[in-house]
Amino acid sequence: MTHTPPDQHSTPTPAELREQIEHTRHELGETVQALADKTDIKARAQRKAGQLKEQAAVKAGELKAQAAKANSQVQDKIPDPVKEKAAQAAGQARAAAAQVGRMWEEKAPEPLRQQAARSVQLAREHRTVLLLAAAGITFLWLAGRPRKD
Repeated sequence: MTHTPPDQHSTPTPAELREQIEHTRHELGETVQALADKTDIKARAQRKAGQLKEQAAVKAGELKAQAAKANSQVQDKIPDPVKEKAAQAAGQARAAAAQVGRMWEEKAPEPLRQQAARSVQLAREHRTVLLLAAAGITFLWLAGRPRKD
């Protein structure tokens, strides 16, 4: 595009005018689009929500990796006899839980059973944390017991 210097008083040609008009239309279109983007709150909120969701997924992945690493480190530090006793205790706990469950189904009122079912579901969803806590408690309990020699 050729611009006429301000000190010359020449009239632009029709081609130059068309070029200026097209340039102005283009700039105006970009300005209108930018204003429309700024006023479209729903689209901005959706973009922001998408960004936050992506960040949360990344953070969750990082935390999951850290938890797996911590679990591995704890498992590596627990002596084999402790692991065996923990496995044995877990088996006994499962058997006792099954027996209590049967008794529970026979005698507990329905609203209480529903609340218990919700609690069990939460425990299942957070199983890893509960198992790590149980392993840590078992380890501390066994480590703190006086040894019989």
